[in-house]
Amino acid sequence: MLVARTVLTICLFFALSGGVVAAEAAHNQDETSAVHEVQASHTLTPYAIEIANIKGFRITNSMLVTWIVAAGLIVFAQLATRNIRQVPEGAQNFWEWMVESLHEFLEGIIGPELVKRTFWFFATLFIFILFSNWLGLIPGVGTIGWGTTGEHGFHVADPLLRGANADLNMTLAMAMVFFACWTVWALQVNGPGGFIMHIFGPKGDTTGALKLLMIVVFLAVGLLEVVSILFRPVSLSFRLYGNIFAGENMLESMSRLVPGWIGSVVIPIPFYFLEVLVGLVQALVFMLLTAVFTLLICTHEEGHAEGHH
Repeated sequence: MLVARTVLTICLFFALSGGVVAAEAAHNQDETSAVHEVQASHTLTPYAIEIANIKGFRITNSMLVTWIVAAGLIVFAQLATRNIRQVPEGAQNFWEWMVESLHEFLEGIIGPELVKRTFWFFATLFIFILFSNWLGLIPGVGTIGWGTTGEHGFHVADPLLRGANADLNMTLAMAMVFFACWTVWALQVNGPGGFIMHIFGPKGDTTGALKLLMIVVFLAVGLLEVVSILFRPVSLSFRLYGNIFAGENMLESMSRLVPGWIGSVVIPIPFYFLEVLVGLVQALVFMLLTAVFTLLICTHEEGHAEGHH
C-alpha cells in the first residue's frame, strides 16, 4: 500500500511539471489564428489552449485534465487503502490487484533487483497514462467550452477540456523526467566510470591488435549510442502524442461524417472501442520502452559484473 501511495503522489508531480511546460508553450502560440483554423477545419489544435490566467500563471485545458486525473487517482487510492483488510474486497481488491499485476509483469522483464529500484516510476507511468487516455474519451472532453454560432450550429472553438496526452508538452515532460531518472539509476548501478565504459567500452574478449581496433570501433559505436540516448525523450514523447492526437482527430472526423444523430452518436461507437484499446496499448508501450531502456544500461556482461562487484 505504501508503494501505491508513492505511485499516486508521483502522478501529481507529473501533472504539475507537464502542466507548467504546457502553459509556457501555449503562451508562445498565436491563439487568434488557431481559433480561425479550428473553426475552418473542425479539428483539434496541435497545442493546448489557454482557458484561464491567474496573475500571470496560465492554465490550459490540458493542464486541467492532468490535475483532474491526478486528483482522481490520489483520492481513489486513499479511499481504497483507508481501511486495510487482511482479505481485500471492493476498491482495495482492485487496487492491490493492479499494483501486484504490474509488479509481477515488470519483475519478469527487468528482474527482481531492478524492479525494487524502479517499480514506483514505471507503475506511475502506466497508471497515469492509461487513465489520462481514457479520460480523454469521455463525452464532453473537447466538445464543451466556448465558441461561436454559425450556419451549421454552435461550434466549440476553445474547449474546456483536452486530452492530457494529446498535448506534446505533457508527453515531453514525462519523457524528460524518465531521462533524469534513467541517468540517476545508471550512475547508481554502474558508477561514473562504469557508466562511461558501458557506452564506449569494448565488448567481448579480444587481445593484441584486434583489441586496439575494437576500442576504436566501440568508441564510434558509443558516439552513436549517445545520439540515440539523447533522442529517446523525443521519440517517446512524439510516439504517445501522435497516437492520442490522431485518435482524437479521428473521432472528431467520424462524428461529423454523416449529419444528424446517427453520424454523431452511432458511427463513432466502434472507433471509441478502438481508442480504448489504443489508450491501453500506448500506456503499456511507453512503460515497456522506458523499462527496457533502463534494463539495457543496468545490465552487465558476466566478466564486467564480477569486476564491478
